[in-house]
Amino acid sequence: MSDGSGDVTVERRGDVTWIRLNRPDRMNAYDAAMGRELTDAVRDASDAGVIVLTGSGRAFCAGGYLANLTDPDPEELRGMFYASLELFDVIRNSPRPVIAAVNGAAAGGGNELVVACDLAIAARSAKLGQTGPRVGSAPVLGGTNLLAISVGEKRAKEISMMCRRYTAEQAMELGWLNAVVDDDELEAEVTRWADELLALSPRYLEIAKISSNVWWNACRDNYVSGLGMLVQAIGSPDMREGASAFMEKRAPRFRDL
Repeated sequence: MSDGSGDVTVERRGDVTWIRLNRPDRMNAYDAAMGRELTDAVRDASDAGVIVLTGSGRAFCAGGYLANLTDPDPEELRGMFYASLELFDVIRNSPRPVIAAVNGAAAGGGNELVVACDLAIAARSAKLGQTGPRVGSAPVLGGTNLLAISVGEKRAKEISMMCRRYTAEQAMELGWLNAVVDDDELEAEVTRWADELLALSPRYLEIAKISSNVWWNACRDNYVSGLGMLVQAIGSPDMREGASAFMEKRAPRFRDL
């Protein structure tokens, strides 16, 4: 069964639910409403054996929709920030394994979405990285904290502060991803991993998954305090300049503010 309409599409393939971010026109960046739609889709997929998140077009997800930051509505933006945390919490607390099928660019909050998933398999052409300080934000929902568990503290600081892009192979070497395959093999490889999981006890997979959230749970207070700081910075000159520069495809001029 497939729902092919809307910003988020849901397709059931046997015991695997594929959830696809479906805004290729903006590289699958999500606003608060789309974030809530994703959250509902993951929550509703708990009757599947495995859940897969992927994107439409050339991107996996470019994070939050930055057009909202050039002239931000504080309530709307607060809603987007906290919708992200709710989405990541639902992924982590789902009884089912959640696999990120990284079909293309995973940037900013889109990379943090990869970090939030239990497993991550990427197409060889995919690039990953954070964008926060470059666009007037900071990656407080995984980039500055949980990612360090996979790649180490110094490397996580590099990723979250320098805003560089990393190839799928580099991310794999750093422990950021589980596997990298040729682009045309991505869905087949994800299906192979899903089939392997489906052969295991769902009861004990759930126990293993929830137990493995120890580092996520340890970081959670940090996520909330980080979001609080981001909310206080809504409308700041740095936010406006970073978002405007991104939309205008130019280098930001933070030092001139």
